[in-house]
Amino acid sequence: MSDRVEPLPSATVAVVRDGRQGLEVLLLERVGKKGKPGPSVFPGGKVEDIDRVAAAENDLERVARQAAVRETHEESGLSLDASGLVRISRWITPAIRSKRFDTWFYLAAVSAESEVQVDGSEIGSHRWLTPAAAVEAQHSGDLSLAPPTFVTVSWLTEFEKSDDALHKLGSAELITFRPQIHRLEDCVCILYPGDAGYEAGDVERAGQRHRLWARGGTWEYERKGV
Repeated sequence: MSDRVEPLPSATVAVVRDGRQGLEVLLLERVGKKGKPGPSVFPGGKVEDIDRVAAAENDLERVARQAAVRETHEESGLSLDASGLVRISRWITPAIRSKRFDTWFYLAAVSAESEVQVDGSEIGSHRWLTPAAAVEAQHSGDLSLAPPTFVTVSWLTEFEKSDDALHKLGSAELITFRPQIHRLEDCVCILYPGDAGYEAGDVERAGQRHRLWARGGTWEYERKGV
């Protein structure tokens, strides 16, 4: 593993709708291996040459929008407008990893009548869940969510309507996540920008909290004062 590995430009979309129980988020289950279910993810993937052509320019964020739209259609059958995507965060895989991604996270709303059609090869099934239900499903082991997905779903628990989520998350200061992973005696603590201990890499430093705890296979997102 080398810190010289360059992250691959990528994009993903948290697709939401206003359902009967309030705001719901789309989670796609990747086809598993050896009989085990795959992780649940947002539609998304790495930037391809076709996305650069479609964007007709070299601006990485605009190219990422094209990738987000293409991947969403390929994996879920949903058609999105690149200009309508709301940019909410950016996640860059730590340099210690051998495979890295520089992923733009977007938010998009679709109507409750929109029909999801998974590709059946990469994606095996889908669910619409309220963010709170998705968090609980991760805690119970019913869903496998990567930290960036879990953090984004946790943000969405604040909202009852998709318009509110689009407005507030779209107008918030964009956070570029460069996770710092700290292995402790009985858990793992991942520090994010804004945490009091982030710059010094000090988990114990008092002050603002912006971190993810990994204990016994479950996540606990903590954000205070940020």
